[in-house]
Order: sequence, then C-alpha cells, then structure tokens
Amino acid sequence: MGKITHFVHQSLDGFIEGPNGEFDWPHMAGELSAHSQALTAEADVFLYGRKVWDLMSGYWPRAEEFSTDAHDLAFAPVWREAQKIVVSSTLKEAEWNTRVIGENVVEELTALKESGKNLLLFGGSELASFLTEHRLIDEYQVFVHPVVLGGGRPVLRGPLPRLALDLVESRTFDGKVVLLRHRLAEAQADEKGAN
Repeated sequence: MGKITHFVHQSLDGFIEGPNGEFDWPHMAGELSAHSQALTAEADVFLYGRKVWDLMSGYWPRAEEFSTDAHDLAFAPVWREAQKIVVSSTLKEAEWNTRVIGENVVEELTALKESGKNLLLFGGSELASFLTEHRLIDEYQVFVHPVVLGGGRPVLRGPLPRLALDLVESRTFDGKVVLLRHRLAEAQADEKGAN
C-alpha cells in the first residue's frame, strides 16, 4: 500500500504564504535541503493543487536561469523528470510528465495508493484540506520556519473533521527549522482501512 505525504513549509503562526502571497521566507539550508531531496527521492508521484502547480511550473522548468542556489540546481532536473499529478477543475492539460485529475479525485488517488504508489503533496492549503477531510493524507511533514507572517494563507482551511495524529518524529534542521512529522493515529488508520 502506498501513501500520501503532505510536505509543507509554514510560518510559526501557521501560514504557508504571507498576506501578499510572499514565499520568500523559507530557510532552505544544507540539512533541510538534504532531507527534502531524500523525501522527494522516495516519491513515485509529485502531487499539486492548481495554485501550487502554477508556481512550480513557472519556476522549475527553467530554474537554472533564475538561481545559482545548490538546492535549486539539484532539484530542478528531478522535478522535470518526476511523474506529476495536478488536481484541478479548470486546468485541462499540463506539461512536464504531468497528468491532470479534475473529477473522481478521491477514487483516483485511492487507486494510486492501493497500487503501491507513494505520492508527495507539495504545500497547498485547498488540496491539503480536501485530502485531510477525506482522510487520504497518511503523513504530514510540517516544517516550521522562524518567522511570523501575521496573516496570509493558512496551512489547512476549515471546517475539517477532528483527526487524532501520532507524532512520529521531531527534528531541527540547520539550527532554525523544526520538522513536526505526524501520521494518522493508529485507531483512525485502522478505521480508514476498514471503510
């Protein structure tokens, strides 16, 4: 059985972007970059909502033109080659080894997990909230950065059902960023499997 892992950077006050859409605050130094590379290497499919897809597809195909950062240079070819899925009701097709799912999202993603595929969901509060509501996310890897944004887009949007989670790891990267890694609590995971 595969799984969906939500990989998300957030501020201390719980936002994934600032009030004006800012995403210039994540601290991506050596340890976090190495962890990110290991996490992406374990994924069979990168998963995006439409808004995050627009940001990613606008940057990673030509990242070498915009950046000399070691993390960006290492990830750009990985991103271009990876199998990707975008969940969108408005986008009809996408480039770069990407399939668009507009209908039957729960069924299609469940089938992929059942086929043994590991999907890595990058950020995105709307898709993350939808998948949380349907109990499709198996693991949350939340990276808390040392910044208060004072508003913006929250990590998850409610209302959502109450979910118990188990903390399976906490770790500090580069002396600045804290990973909080959670999985669905065992009782809920068993209940989900029984449905």
